[in-house]
Amino acid sequence: MSERIDVTHEICPMTYVRVKLALESLDEGALLEVLLRGAEPLKNVPRSLKEDGHEVLSLAPEGEVHLLTLRVHHGAR
Repeated sequence: MSERIDVTHEICPMTYVRVKLALESLDEGALLEVLLRGAEPLKNVPRSLKEDGHEVLSLAPEGEVHLLTLRVHHGAR
């Protein structure tokens, strides 16, 4: 299962809050794709997700934004 959310219109820390809320609705091992924009979210969101134990699979440009792909690991909290 995979889900995509767009947080390009949010500012920190709401970018991370929106991602955390999306993670709560996903099953263990699911993929979440997150559209990010701006230097702060590009740096902070992937770092915070790794610190929470989620597996960041990629962070790649997609047009004017970046696409972050991660695997959900609930037990890692």
